[in-house]
Amino acid sequence: MSDQDLELLEGTVSSIIFQNEENGYTILRLDVRGEEVTVVGPMAGVAPGEYLSIRGRWTRHPTYGPQMKAEVVDRRLPQSMKEIFHYLSSGAIKGVGKTIARLIIEEFGENALTVIEEDPEQLTKIKGITKKRARQIGEVFRQQMGTRRLMEFLSEHRLPLELAALLRRAYGDVALEVVKANPYLLVNGEFEVEFSQADALALSLGVGRSDPLRLEAGLIFELTHNNYSNGHTFLPRHKLVDATSTLLQVSGELLEDCLETLVSRGETECEQVAGQEAVYLPALYEAESYIARRILEMSQAELLPPEGLSGLIRRIEEEQRISYASQQREAVELAANRQVMLLTGGPGTGKTTCLRGVLALFEMMGLDTALAAPTGRAAKRLGELCNTDASTIHRLLETGFDPRSGKLIFTRNSYDPLKTDAVIVDETSMVDVPLMAALLDALRDDCRLVLVGDPDQLPSVGPGSLFADLIRSGAVPTVRLTEIFRQAAQSAIIRNAHLINHGQIPDLRHNEGDFFCLARREPESVVDTVVDLCRRRLPERMGIPADQIQVLSPTRRRGTGTRALNQAIQQALNPPLEGKGERRFGDWVFRTGDRVMQVRNNYDILWREEGGTDSGMGMFNGDIGVIRSIEKEVITVDIDGKVVEYSPDMLGELEPAFAVTVHKAQGSEYRAVILAALEGAPILMTRGVLYTAVTRARELFIVVGDPAAVAGMVANNRQTRRYSGLRARLTEE
Repeated sequence: MSDQDLELLEGTVSSIIFQNEENGYTILRLDVRGEEVTVVGPMAGVAPGEYLSIRGRWTRHPTYGPQMKAEVVDRRLPQSMKEIFHYLSSGAIKGVGKTIARLIIEEFGENALTVIEEDPEQLTKIKGITKKRARQIGEVFRQQMGTRRLMEFLSEHRLPLELAALLRRAYGDVALEVVKANPYLLVNGEFEVEFSQADALALSLGVGRSDPLRLEAGLIFELTHNNYSNGHTFLPRHKLVDATSTLLQVSGELLEDCLETLVSRGETECEQVAGQEAVYLPALYEAESYIARRILEMSQAELLPPEGLSGLIRRIEEEQRISYASQQREAVELAANRQVMLLTGGPGTGKTTCLRGVLALFEMMGLDTALAAPTGRAAKRLGELCNTDASTIHRLLETGFDPRSGKLIFTRNSYDPLKTDAVIVDETSMVDVPLMAALLDALRDDCRLVLVGDPDQLPSVGPGSLFADLIRSGAVPTVRLTEIFRQAAQSAIIRNAHLINHGQIPDLRHNEGDFFCLARREPESVVDTVVDLCRRRLPERMGIPADQIQVLSPTRRRGTGTRALNQAIQQALNPPLEGKGERRFGDWVFRTGDRVMQVRNNYDILWREEGGTDSGMGMFNGDIGVIRSIEKEVITVDIDGKVVEYSPDMLGELEPAFAVTVHKAQGSEYRAVILAALEGAPILMTRGVLYTAVTRARELFIVVGDPAAVAGMVANNRQTRRYSGLRARLTEE
């Protein structure tokens, strides 16, 4: 939306209803020519008495009615005696109440604010104000003015106003000067400003197109973007230079010189690896190198198996009423005498049986074992399969605040390692390089590690192809399960998953058992069919309630993407009703009863146990819950028994989850899965995406769409190459 499309409001702040000091999110009442209007948005430090010029758009709160969502805010200091008194008496300045405010006005009149900012010691003329108190009042006001000027700067350059609070928290009183000196700092992950915006700001402030500041920022941006958006741990030097040259429209020679400077300062690492002159960010270089060293050390360690191992395995078989196949027995035996091992295989090959066996063996050996998975839903599923507690890797490692960096870190590390004797990680294909490095750093030198997963599923969202690299290296003891057991082979889901994985198109004409294809060739028809399946057909005919059905799509946009599907399913399953809480945020209307997903890691969000006394911190990308209530400005969500309260400024972390992308569904299992497969970019309509979607279903899988699109996905074995040095390091070291 352009500024021309935004509506204008001008008036004086009459009262502050709510203000979050952490991020500046504010709800206020604005007096517009005698009419009180509610305004919401990031307006750090705004106080009663201020005159605001606001550009934004109208929204409707289900409880509080119409309100203006501010997008551009211009602030003017109070000017008249009445405005200044209103401002000073509002409590905006600590230590100044109505009585002191009146005395200040009487003494200094319309110059009161100038005196407070520039010469606060003059306030000692007023009875009861000491020099110390005067200086304190002046300091508070100068801080407010710093925030004001920062917001004016952001507004002038059409940058998000919520940056003001983040920048003040990072750089204090000199935040504006820091940004002016180096606008490219805004591209930092914490601020999330697009590089093009930061670059335009820098150029407008006089930074030259060939300025080393600009060139170095471009190189770091390209490297970071390709690491964390495209999954690479490094970029070949020539690709990095070429990409940055295109981005900045400058010569490669200039960039080569800047890259050498970055290397000399330790801001990048450059070395020959995997046949490439590889350029790394230091953190990923250290993580990848550390994983290779630690895994090799653990792989080469042979442990004495317990006495009577064969007898222990027979006992496990008796207790679990199973008889191991040769590969399964091999896996349990390997776990007994190796410090680290990989267990891999497709659906129906008995990974869970092996996992339970390894866990039982470790218990018989007296080992304290921790079970973990990359996501909350994967951890919950792992715990249910093994009938014991399991946690996310993030929670296993625990988070804490680092006062030196001002960031949250894992508190379990080499200085304070985990107390467990063994760790079993499921869904390891989802684990990226930084997380695995953190886990290895938290293991005692003698701790055992079992990594379980399916390398044919989609790779991790974060950098690296960790699990696939570990397997392909041949350097780590591995058991690959290949036998599909008879009971599993009866499932069309499992049979078809293996067909897809081998590049064969399943029979989509003869629907049978637990695998169905409903041919639809128009987006509207696909959406209507998916809605009908969720609302009526599966609950009524198959006894599967809507909350146990997960709709998937390869894509977010287009006619059958998650955006369109979520809107349609929400309208069908959870329509608006009088008295039902609602809250609009961006393109979404959140409603009590909605299924929602946490879409980014938030280590410091608080949760409490439903109906219990337990509490903790942290919600993670992919966690799914249900909105229990929407009261005032707070949305309360139940995420697997953990109750979380989302304030308005946190709603960017939530998305509807009636339908999610296949990538977001990794690590989860659902009673029934419906896949909308009609159209999408070739990079998304791949064999790996289809295979991952099918393997999410436990009882029923239905694909709704064009059989030709499904066939195209099977044929498209496109796997985006990820630049990773881990495999090479494991084989070369």
